[in-house]
Amino acid sequence: MTGRVLALDGGNSKTDVLLVEGDGTVLARVRGPGASPQNVGLARSGAVFDGLVREAAARAGLPPGERVASHTSAYLAGADLPREEAELTAALGELGWSDTVVVGNDTFALLRAGTPDGVGVAVVCGAGINCVAVAADGRVHRFPALGRISGDWGGGAHIGSEALWCAVRAEDGRGRPTALHARLLAHYGVPALAEVVEQVHFGERELDVHALCPLLFEVAEAGDEVARGVVDRLVEEIALLAGVSLRTLGLSGEAVDVVLGGGVLTGRGEPLVSQVERRVLDAAPLARVRVVDVPPVVGAALLGLDAVHAPPSAERRLRGGHDAGAPSPGW
Repeated sequence: MTGRVLALDGGNSKTDVLLVEGDGTVLARVRGPGASPQNVGLARSGAVFDGLVREAAARAGLPPGERVASHTSAYLAGADLPREEAELTAALGELGWSDTVVVGNDTFALLRAGTPDGVGVAVVCGAGINCVAVAADGRVHRFPALGRISGDWGGGAHIGSEALWCAVRAEDGRGRPTALHARLLAHYGVPALAEVVEQVHFGERELDVHALCPLLFEVAEAGDEVARGVVDRLVEEIALLAGVSLRTLGLSGEAVDVVLGGGVLTGRGEPLVSQVERRVLDAAPLARVRVVDVPPVVGAALLGLDAVHAPPSAERRLRGGHDAGAPSPGW
């Protein structure tokens, strides 16, 4: 078991688990449902994670009752504050998977997945939005990422809610005309969005903001000015997050990596990424903007390998097992 690493990337929509030997060989891969503690509670999160870890151990052929790894590297959505990281570290430690446990926000795993050393800036735009930065001397800059109460703007849920907001205002005359109105009428199959609003208000319909997010992008790409304005605002916010972090750590003039990830960013392709890159380079002309090309759970595993002082060849072996853009085998 020497140097074996258990890696978890726990997002809002899915949880990925990797069990990796100290030389970078992948012993098992498992994917399961999202179990963010913010969404389902700490007890439920622990139960979901434990089930996936035990499945990974079984796939790796480990004897029942044996410790799964020497170190657990868990990077989770919902671990946004040091207090939450401490609570999760204690909770996962009680599950007995490994001798040591480190818990951090999942954006740190994205940063490590997209860099050779975990130094730089990472911005994730998936269900929510977040940014972390790490300097070469170990200084860290991060945001609370607790939603609107902590100043956040963006993420798939937010963009979806903006689509409905703009369409409703177009319908009742408070807002500008937009093709979002007709698109959402077709999506819901109703003659007026007022029906949807009333149904949501009375708990008769669940508001599917995540499904509305891609609709807004499609309408924007077709040239609608209102939808285009929302996308432009998102680009501005992503670049702003990166720029603030770079300035705070004094990295604006350095050739630093800026890693982009999350379903909204990776799912919209080159046009959105190019816009973000242009805005980031305005703030940091030497920055290297890139989209992560391996699953973030690989970043969690790499942070774990760093913790157990694995050789550089372990990183090469682990990365070599993941083709850019391809789904991981067994998931």
